[in-house]
Parts: sequence; C-alpha cells; structure tokens
Amino acid sequence: MKVDKKLIKELSEYLDEFNLTEIEFTEKDTKIKVSKNNVSINNQTTPIAQNPNTVKEGNFISNKIVSGVEVKSPIIGTAYHAPEPGAKKFVEIGKKIKKGDTVMIVEAMKTMNHVPSTSDGLVKEICVEDGQPVEFGQTIIILE
Repeated sequence: MKVDKKLIKELSEYLDEFNLTEIEFTEKDTKIKVSKNNVSINNQTTPIAQNPNTVKEGNFISNKIVSGVEVKSPIIGTAYHAPEPGAKKFVEIGKKIKKGDTVMIVEAMKTMNHVPSTSDGLVKEICVEDGQPVEFGQTIIILE
C-alpha cells in the first residue's frame, strides 16, 4: 500500500487551521486519522472489544481496577479544573462534594460545559490534568 503523504500533510495543516485535535478521512477501505501527536492508517475495519477496566497508559494497555464512583466526561473536549485561569479549583482531593456540584469544565467548540458530579462523595482521585484533552466517557474524577 502506498501512503499518500500529500493527503496526510493537508490533513495536518487542517488541524492547525481549524484548531482541531483530530481529523479523520475515509475512502473505500482506507481510513486515515491524524491527531496532534498521532498518525494512523488502517486498511480494514477491525472491531476491538475492550474491558471497561482496561486503560491505555502511554503505548501500553493495562488493566486498572477502580474502586469508587467514577465521574466521566460527557463530551470530547479540553478539561479545566477552574472556571478561569488563577481561580479556585472546583474540586480538590479529599474535598466532600454533593451530587450535581460542578467537578470540572470541558470546553468543546469554544463552549464551556460544566460537568456535574453523578453522586455524593469524597474526591479520591483527579484523573486528568488541567488543560488536558478528554474523550467521551473518560473518567475525570473518582469519588469514595
């Protein structure tokens, strides 16, 4: 298979031009996906079954047993711990929160989306860094 470098370069330029983190192009049995730190080409569609406790850490996939209540991102975007730079963070490890309290903001397409806690609890772990991209369904905090 010949890789169309011109197409990959053009897709990469679109990332910067439209301030995207990822773009995908599909034609017949070829799929090209370009992201800020990743370029992949697939010639076949292969379903991958993943254990919900399987997480990708760097280039490795490991099983991670999570104890507690996971609060997950409802959308793809960029996670922020505070309403604005320099402001007080929504949650800290050890802080008690109630169901419905904002735990983070996920920015998508210049819209700030408040992510509410799905239950009462004590913040056990904050799973994403401030300003880090997040995926739909990615765990952002864990409550006890």
